[in-house]
Amino acid sequence: MPYPEIRPRRLRRTPAVRRLVSETRIDPAELVVPMFVKEGATEPRAIAAMPGVLQHSRDSLRKAAVEAVRAGVGGIMLFGVPASRDGHGSGGTDPDGILNVAIRDVVSEVGDASVVMSDLCLDEFTSHGHCGLLTPAGEVDNDATLAAYAEMAVAQAAAGVAVVGPSGMMDGQVGVVRRALDAAGHTEVAVLAYAAKYASAFYGPFRDAVESALEGDRRTYQQDPANLRESLREVALDVAEGADIVMVKPALPYLDVVAAVRAAVDVPVAAYQVSGEYAMVEAAAANGWIDRERVMLETLTSIRRAGAQIILTYWAVEAAHLLRQRY
Repeated sequence: MPYPEIRPRRLRRTPAVRRLVSETRIDPAELVVPMFVKEGATEPRAIAAMPGVLQHSRDSLRKAAVEAVRAGVGGIMLFGVPASRDGHGSGGTDPDGILNVAIRDVVSEVGDASVVMSDLCLDEFTSHGHCGLLTPAGEVDNDATLAAYAEMAVAQAAAGVAVVGPSGMMDGQVGVVRRALDAAGHTEVAVLAYAAKYASAFYGPFRDAVESALEGDRRTYQQDPANLRESLREVALDVAEGADIVMVKPALPYLDVVAAVRAAVDVPVAAYQVSGEYAMVEAAAANGWIDRERVMLETLTSIRRAGAQIILTYWAVEAAHLLRQRY
């Protein structure tokens, strides 16, 4: 029966009706906020390329973690910014390195009220900025890097983290991390695999946040933005190696990948709304070109609609407050 009997606009008439028939909802518990902590900092520092995001001191990190819990955010992903770096990324495996110290700080502050996660990668800790150890020829050595990841995973688990996030895109990283955790008695620590991580131009502001020393690029280990089937292969390998959650990164330019991964696996799927996605919206809003809050929630809704059950976003705390007001 066509128009005029059928009128889809009936279900859009009022806010109450639109809420009633909404097909996609975001719960604050599905959001994860990335946080940066800088070694030796006595007060938080604004990150120029990411308005509203901070490099925290240990004290301000604890306070921010409590604020996130109060907002109902489901998880906190921690990144460390060390005072010094070396070719081996030894600050990442040092039990007293800034990231492991931050894990202990946040866990002691929030306990199990939120899921404390940690980035498991060497890029923040290496003097060359790559995600792995280098050969004498300057290439990333996959297998030597895996040994470092295993040690790093155990150090983070010993610090009390609930979820480790191997993000370096080394072949075999999930299996090596899983075995290392289990062998050390940390069978309860989950693995969030950065399974489909693209060599994206959207990461630029993040490198300011972690003061990256990257030389060159990461195209020999991160994925080609042109490829989708390759992502499904990577995801399948990570699930077979024991990944508890798989993630696509970035999010918005890869919603087709998110949807395809969701259809392919039966583990939770996450997506990371990365720094460049965040910075573009903030810059456009600062110029008065877009409605910031509406665009923020629209982007998050699109990621959720594509199939991501978990969303890492720098807007997590603010979005959680807005979502509570909406629903």
